[in-house]
Amino acid sequence: MTSAQAAPALITGDQLVEMMGLIRGADSVELKLTIPEGAQRSAIRALRMDPLEAQIRQVFFFDTPDLALQSAGVVVRARRVQRKGDDSTVKLRPVIPHDLPEDLRADAAFNVEVDAMPGGFVCSGTLKGTPRAGSILGHVHEGAPVRKMFSKAQRAFFAEHAPEGVVLDDLQVLGPIFVLKLKWEPEELDRRLVAEVWLYPDGSRILELSTRCTTTEAFEVAAETRAFLTARGVELGGEQQTKTRTALEFFAKEIADAQSSE
Repeated sequence: MTSAQAAPALITGDQLVEMMGLIRGADSVELKLTIPEGAQRSAIRALRMDPLEAQIRQVFFFDTPDLALQSAGVVVRARRVQRKGDDSTVKLRPVIPHDLPEDLRADAAFNVEVDAMPGGFVCSGTLKGTPRAGSILGHVHEGAPVRKMFSKAQRAFFAEHAPEGVVLDDLQVLGPIFVLKLKWEPEELDRRLVAEVWLYPDGSRILELSTRCTTTEAFEVAAETRAFLTARGVELGGEQQTKTRTALEFFAKEIADAQSSE
């Protein structure tokens, strides 16, 4: 299955057929675009983003030092969200919607979504949970078991798809990453846009624009959004970056560097 690619490229006819098949079986579609660092300030001005309206998020990932979960397509995440509370996620990607168990698809906490960006796409299955209040910081600061942040269903989902021998309580904390998330509805677009700025400890940052839509309107929304961004002069042809992969690789390298210096 095709995953999101690193740089913009034309999707081939075969890839388009594959993507359409995935969209038909998914619950939702999220259209994404990352803006190159050199074009981020101009994009913020052109889209009239108000940073004071942004919500602060603190994101923790969990994996092995060699990113065994990432290699297996499994993402384990816990998040603290300003004015909203905590949540946890176990995600699997790529997935084929019709291959997923019916009982899992029927779970209200499970969502199948196609993420599409210039030149690439990926279909993922995400099982969300609500950890006990304070358990995220409890693990980070006090070493509480990782499994306590995840529901019974999430733990079972993880066990089914994690590499053999990898268990939740053996995972290391990778992070946190601070994220600013802004939602707004430009009048000219008549659709909600979401901007996320991921702030990495080395001073680098990723700015991602996105909008979520139903599976039946994906191509129409993509065309409308592209036209809107183009009219505002937003850079559409930059290299596409994956927020999660960038974070995991950054913190894994940090762990490796610390171990090599001991």
